[in-house]
Amino acid sequence: MNIPDIISSEEQLDTFLAEPYPETVKMMRNLKGDIMILGVAGKMGPSLARLARNATNEAGIDRSIFGVSRFSNSGVQDQLESWGVETIQCDLANYGELAALPDAENVIFMAGKKFGSVGSEPETWLLNTLVPGYVAKRFQKSRIVVFSTGCVYDLVSRETGGSKESDPPGPIGEYANSCLGRERIFEYLSGQSNTPGLLFRLNYAIDLRYGVLLDIAQSVYENREIDITVDDVNIIWQGDANNRALLSLAHTSVPPAVLNVTGPEIISVTKVAREFGRIFNKDVRLSGTPINRSYLSNASQSIRLFGEPRISVDRMVHWTAEWIRCGGYVYGKPTMFQITDGNYLQ
Repeated sequence: MNIPDIISSEEQLDTFLAEPYPETVKMMRNLKGDIMILGVAGKMGPSLARLARNATNEAGIDRSIFGVSRFSNSGVQDQLESWGVETIQCDLANYGELAALPDAENVIFMAGKKFGSVGSEPETWLLNTLVPGYVAKRFQKSRIVVFSTGCVYDLVSRETGGSKESDPPGPIGEYANSCLGRERIFEYLSGQSNTPGLLFRLNYAIDLRYGVLLDIAQSVYENREIDITVDDVNIIWQGDANNRALLSLAHTSVPPAVLNVTGPEIISVTKVAREFGRIFNKDVRLSGTPINRSYLSNASQSIRLFGEPRISVDRMVHWTAEWIRCGGYVYGKPTMFQITDGNYLQ
């Protein structure tokens, strides 16, 4: 993997996010069947679909990569098609449309609702529990990697080292409870149909256009206060998370395996903010008192399976600072990593 010193354009960023690990290419040579990504049009889906296409091409395998979404933004669909991903418009909440999808031996389920869950709780539960049930029934003969979240755990302190896969869930609020509901639905139907699965508990993926580091860096750069009530977080480069998602197809099981996916370290919001202050030559304005409890995951199991992430926190900080300095495009969607009561408003 050729790691750049800086990333200065969206084209360069999208290309790098979709660069496969050598072991991902090797896995693709041994994997049987097509790959279907459900909910592909979100922030992470396009780069994951492109990565699957690239890794398959490098493996020299004839395989279809299907990207499925409602595609409210036609630009995303056109971009995926240009990368060699076969796109299909489908409302996953409509079982008739879901049933009409082609078969695929490998399914990655990414659909769901988080932001804006407050005020639209019924829709949140529909998308996070009923739709997974539809998908599990439709693709009961497939292996399924299910995107989930570290929010299904309770808040823990830095001293714990983060929640482990063996820890009991402790979801807070309707969003987190609905995410646990998604997992339980897949677990139940996996047992009913002998469908191998893996629950991919991710937090938090970093893309220069969004993410925890961008939230902190923008606040420093724009001289805004940073609330450090939640001062400890996990992060992982999105390209690393993408490769891990594909590699997880080789680790599905009945009942579904559970895997925490994030970086190996717990990072301090205060320390990262001060580093951005040094880089930008800006004063750092902090507010709040750390509560020493946040969503933290212990990723040692996924690191044993897949190795250390390729991209370090220091490099992500450097890239993020340069991205802001050069006026790089951002999505304008804060991660809300400071939320501890489960109420995601936007």
